Amino acid sequence: MGVVIVAGPSGSGKSHLGERLGWTVLRLDDFYRDGDAPDLPRSDLGIVDWDDPGSWDAEAAVAAIRELTEHGRTDVPVYDIASSRRTGSHTVTCDGRFLAEGLFAPEIVAACRSAGVLDDAICLRRPRLVTFALRLVRDLREARKPPLVLVRRGWRLMQDDPHVVARAVDAGCRPVTPSRAFTQLSP
Repeated sequence: MGVVIVAGPSGSGKSHLGERLGWTVLRLDDFYRDGDAPDLPRSDLGIVDWDDPGSWDAEAAVAAIRELTEHGRTDVPVYDIASSRRTGSHTVTCDGRFLAEGLFAPEIVAACRSAGVLDDAICLRRPRLVTFALRLVRDLREARKPPLVLVRRGWRLMQDDPHVVARAVDAGCRPVTPSRAFTQLSP
């Protein structure tokens, strides 16, 4: 049993890939730090920079992956993006390969490889405007933040998509489209 790390820009289809495959999915976004932590990084928009790895707990994410790989279960936080805080916890179980997906997935590729639990690491990529539109629809539907913040942040994220993919590739992820990833990972 091992983990397939799935990286990619916000809205690139990481969660959807796990659903399509029917695999257990460990949502790395649940390891965000609470929004009132005093040392969180800030963006030039005057809000917490949720795209900075400093807003996320990499050590806890790797510990959960190791526990899930070794014991077939782990307790993970439930993070509410709208309120920017952890609201509880839940147990994730698995009896085979599983996906760990999230914006900061590249941050833990090396640690998972070093721990001997990494099966594969991929980065989903698609045209930036498609990713922008899918992300905006999702974020509005889930009322993640006020609409103007979502549009402004989404526009900025769209500009950064090529850099997100490049950083993931530099960290050891293979760039693939969502459909190609599904084909490669399907049994």
